[in-house]
Amino acid sequence: MTKILCPALIMAAPASGQGKTTITAGLAAMLRRNGKVVRVFKVGPDYLDPQILKQASGQPVEPLDLWMAGENYCQQKLYDAAQVADIILIEGAMGIFDGSPSSADLAARFDIPLALVMDVKGMAQTAGAIALGLANYRDDFVVAGLIANNCGSDRHAQLIRDALLEKPDQHQEMPLLATLKRDDAIKLPERHLGLVQALEITAELEQRLSAAADWIEDSPLKNILETAQKVEFSPPIKQASLPKGLAGKTIAIAKDVAFSFIYDANIRLLESMGATCRYFSPLTDAAMPEADALWLPGGYPELHTQKLSANESMRRSIQDFYGQGKPVLAECGGFLYCLDHLSDLDEKRHTMLGLMPGFAQMRPRGGCQGMQTAPLPEGDVRGHSHHRSLSHDTPQAIAHGVRPKHPAPGEAIYRRNGLTASYLHLFFPSNPNAICGLFNPSSVKSKAAQAKQQVSLDVV
Repeated sequence: MTKILCPALIMAAPASGQGKTTITAGLAAMLRRNGKVVRVFKVGPDYLDPQILKQASGQPVEPLDLWMAGENYCQQKLYDAAQVADIILIEGAMGIFDGSPSSADLAARFDIPLALVMDVKGMAQTAGAIALGLANYRDDFVVAGLIANNCGSDRHAQLIRDALLEKPDQHQEMPLLATLKRDDAIKLPERHLGLVQALEITAELEQRLSAAADWIEDSPLKNILETAQKVEFSPPIKQASLPKGLAGKTIAIAKDVAFSFIYDANIRLLESMGATCRYFSPLTDAAMPEADALWLPGGYPELHTQKLSANESMRRSIQDFYGQGKPVLAECGGFLYCLDHLSDLDEKRHTMLGLMPGFAQMRPRGGCQGMQTAPLPEGDVRGHSHHRSLSHDTPQAIAHGVRPKHPAPGEAIYRRNGLTASYLHLFFPSNPNAICGLFNPSSVKSKAAQAKQQVSLDVV
């Protein structure tokens, strides 16, 4: 395989809330309606922004995280995208240097230029100083320029432009790529864990994306295909073969507005290992489908507690499945669904599945988040945590998540009968052998055998 050239840009920012998602989505929607193929990625673990970006681009949106997914995985996804796309857009996570690895780390690894997105409301020359400081904090990546969001007037824009040019001899060149005025018609609705899910507001979101496309087309960003730097993408190293221990197995997967935090990469891996995936709704279906294993992913069960509790036939169906000792994986929202009770946002307690003792309640503020490794009996699987609830009176954990750079124990991991439950969201491709064993225990190898035949974190 040969190297491929494709225009690419990472949309980064000094902090969250600067408009990265809106601008990335607007760019993708504008290019798409002009007949261009846009492949969009998201730095780091995220389920909500990719839903918006997928609707905007009309293409799947994958996470790119050098720790959770692995360098070779990221390289494979970028290389595949470069073969079909007119441009690759990557939305950064939080601030440009936040996290380890960060958006800047991804830019440096693959030589992809960054565009700084900054909300400049309430500042003028200072915006230039911040942009230049961020661009020159490290010397292993290039900033293509500044996108000044919420810019008030032409005079405001000129003050920022002048500030960017004050000391060109001491800094890399910093063009002002665009100034974008505030427009409430494009604002994306939010709730306690981030943006509202795209599948909940499909029609409204389409209107906002159309408005965002108009907003972008009325700016210099409409010429992004002509101005974006072409990046050389290389093929990844040869990948290890996948285990086929799920051949002939059916995995039932909860999927509706209450349970939707599902990486496409996880589904692809299960299917590549031979599994058949069958989806069902704990909210509206009477029973789960016939299956050999069950996956209850994360989502927003706290917003649908009454309906989940009232669906008694579904609860009995899942309880009967659990009673057979078959494998069940419950992640975050799925874990809450497995407890005896879950309190909604109004602190009203509702009956859940009762597969394991305990109850959970939402917190008014704060939360837990971060990257962690789940040390499962089947092997270590990388993932992340992001939640606003607290669980109480749960059984003793069999293990706790391991943080990459902090000694404090991470999320508790529970195992009961065939159930594995935790607040952690797992990224399945980080250890296909372990995932294979999780959903089909008869395929499990001993840890000693796994140590001899360790599968790379970069598989798939």
